[in-house]
Amino acid sequence: MKKIFFVCYFLLISITFYGQVNTQFPNLTGKTLSDKTVNIPTDTKGKYTIICISHSQKSSEAIKNWMQPMYTAFLDDSEYDTYIYFIGMIAGIKELMGSTIEKKMKETIDPELQPYVLLYRGNVGDYKQSLSMPDKESPYFFVLDKQGKIVYKTSGAYTDDKLDAIENSIK
Repeated sequence: MKKIFFVCYFLLISITFYGQVNTQFPNLTGKTLSDKTVNIPTDTKGKYTIICISHSQKSSEAIKNWMQPMYTAFLDDSEYDTYIYFIGMIAGIKELMGSTIEKKMKETIDPELQPYVLLYRGNVGDYKQSLSMPDKESPYFFVLDKQGKIVYKTSGAYTDDKLDAIENSIK
């Protein structure tokens, strides 16, 4: 009986976490650190797109460990023709400090990476629910196909295996 319970529990968790695969990524508009407004997935259609989402200070720190390997794998002399955006979601009381947060990010993030860092200001709850991102301390990663559908999702700290899985979802 316990075995059946655990199998059912695991399936429920898997469906909840990966349930977004093969669904359209919701519209999200933000501004890059290089001051370009981007609407995902409208502006990214036609290419595979890697979306890295942070909605807390702790998950922002985790994304920093992903930035250089992702840049090297997908942008710097890459065989892949992809868009990539590291999205920081600013909501609630932090929206009042949005300009200060943006200024600090511009000062600390390598200028080469700034066109790929996007700030979203607004309601985060809808995205957390529709993209199933319950752990605010963990960054989330989505690969979108050329039409803006989610083809892969993962979360958490950087590992070579996770980067390989993202690459395989684009091939």
